[in-house]
Amino acid sequence: MLIKLESTFGSMNYKGTNERGQSLQLSGDQEAPSPMEAVLMAVAGCSSIDVELILKKMRQDLQKMEVSVQATRAEEAPKVFKTIEIHYILHGDIKEEKAKQAIELSMEKYCSVSLMLKATVDITYTFEIRPTTWHEGL
Repeated sequence: MLIKLESTFGSMNYKGTNERGQSLQLSGDQEAPSPMEAVLMAVAGCSSIDVELILKKMRQDLQKMEVSVQATRAEEAPKVFKTIEIHYILHGDIKEEKAKQAIELSMEKYCSVSLMLKATVDITYTFEIRPTTWHEGL
């Protein structure tokens, strides 16, 4: 895995590009997500992909997923994450025990981002299921 980072527009703004040419903008002056916000997005993205794959294998009808991540940081430098709270909103016809199992598998076994952070960060998670109504698909 190779990532290249280059300065872009203005001070403290960078573009990271992967080997496939896909890029992500990062910023230290709020022009784009900060590197720490990108870490939280990576936790949400990594786990969401796991949860979606696991629920599909369980033959659960996941229509849509929303994830919010809230974190607290240390007050002194380095301002590392102290806590991360992840909340999943799963839309579709999903059994509660299957959702719980899928999220636990992601957070405890498969999500490399959260597992990497787990050694130094208190990570908690909750979820809710919102059944899909007939007009949501229209």
